[in-house]
Amino acid sequence: MSDPSSPEARAERRWWPRVLLLVAAVLVSLTFGITTASVESSLGPHEARYDVTTDDTVTIDLGPLGTLQIDSPLPLTLGVRVTVQEIPASVTELDQARTLAALSGDLQSYLQFFSGPQATVQDVARALGAEALERTALALGVLVGGWYLVRFLVGPARRVELHDRVRPHLRSVVVGIVVVGLVGTVLTSSVGRRDRPSASQRASTVFDGTPLEGARVTGRLGGVIDTYGGQVVAELRKNEKFYAEANASLQAAWDERQELLDHPEPSTTGSPSPEASEPEDDENLVTAVVVSDLHCNVGMAPLIRTVVEGSGADLVLDAGDTTINGTSVEQYCVTTFARAVPDGVELVTSPGNHDSAETSRNYARAGATVLDGSVVEVDGLRILGDRDPNETRVGAGGTAQAGKESAADEAQRLADVACDDEEGVDLLLIHTPGVGERALASGCVPAQISGHLHHRYGPERVDDAVRYISSSTAGATLGQPTVGPLNGVAEMTVLRWNPDTRRFVDYQLIQVRPDATATVSPRLKWPAALPPSVDGPSPV
Repeated sequence: MSDPSSPEARAERRWWPRVLLLVAAVLVSLTFGITTASVESSLGPHEARYDVTTDDTVTIDLGPLGTLQIDSPLPLTLGVRVTVQEIPASVTELDQARTLAALSGDLQSYLQFFSGPQATVQDVARALGAEALERTALALGVLVGGWYLVRFLVGPARRVELHDRVRPHLRSVVVGIVVVGLVGTVLTSSVGRRDRPSASQRASTVFDGTPLEGARVTGRLGGVIDTYGGQVVAELRKNEKFYAEANASLQAAWDERQELLDHPEPSTTGSPSPEASEPEDDENLVTAVVVSDLHCNVGMAPLIRTVVEGSGADLVLDAGDTTINGTSVEQYCVTTFARAVPDGVELVTSPGNHDSAETSRNYARAGATVLDGSVVEVDGLRILGDRDPNETRVGAGGTAQAGKESAADEAQRLADVACDDEEGVDLLLIHTPGVGERALASGCVPAQISGHLHHRYGPERVDDAVRYISSSTAGATLGQPTVGPLNGVAEMTVLRWNPDTRRFVDYQLIQVRPDATATVSPRLKWPAALPPSVDGPSPV
């Protein structure tokens, strides 16, 4: 049996309180970090503040109107309180609502959010997690720093004296500090739902059959939901039904087309079918899906995924205008579209005039590669592009130059980058077609893909290159909203690129119509780009 007075025994008695105190400091810091995390984000068209609570409830606080409460899906009685704030002035496409009746006219705006709430949940969860870690690190730093500061102020002699006095009760003191710290930190937030006094709160029947079924309503909000909530839910169900039918039609059309590709019918005329082309090693080709002008129509996200998975695409090319007005509250739009792209498939975008630096940062945070004027390489395909030189803000004077660089300046810069690139540029991805004209005329870019016009042109040969202008994947139609069931034909394109010849081979056009039907074209030959001439670009 070891001697309690031996150096080994004394060392053992010294380290365990320190380890226990360190564990206590980490636990207290972690509890503090989680239960006090708070971030500013959005809820539909509103700005909102999200605070972590420990009441096992998600509470949406609409101020004087009351609250909407649902059971929290988070573990350990954690919940969230969402304080809904104003619709920011930057969301200028929304009229300022002065009455409750006016709010009912904004159904399409709220439908955007409720069509893809998972994106908001993901964004908020990520932000709250980062905030919690920062607060935990800060709290731990304060505790550790405070410990050493006290040790320094007390001095060695006084520390020995205090240690001798506390030593008989050291275990109880340390355990007490841990318990008080943890309990005190949790109680400063709130108490669990099961520990709160029971209150009579009715569940709104408006939400029956929706993810909010069983939600409890307090205050005047109950009357507002009874009056206008049914309209929102009806629009939501209509929207879900439309896109479910459209996706089923798209899947059926894709399967039918794939069957024809796998088992082509012999031509009765002796001439090749549109699908017939030079034999290609399909396994060697790179497949890309082109989308453009999504304008926050998150209802199309499942259909994009259907096309990407069905085509076995290696990458998705987003030709810009992913949002409507480039506002902070449209973060859930870009997150929803990024989530639609399966894992392992690259997403590359050239921001449009309706996007903004903020929404582009959010898109990049969600996993997209945002073009910034340099060449990026994906599966051997070298892509050049940049954000649109102009910005359009609905209701704020239309379109204006976004920065110091004009459209002509950006066009010349992109042409210079393409011609100076030693490895060569395979594709210019730019939102506005005109911005790519100089690069095409230079003979340094064999292909350009754009959007912006909400109308498909090409693929057509321009100078020595081929230009393709994609129509709107949101079915954008002049004067009509781009959320809810389609008002126009939504289009996507599947391209195949040969890394050996460094040229596109063929393309397929996917169309989804306002009657929820869909078609998939055969594989159509991509026009051959002319090789660069030693005397300069060939005339049109």
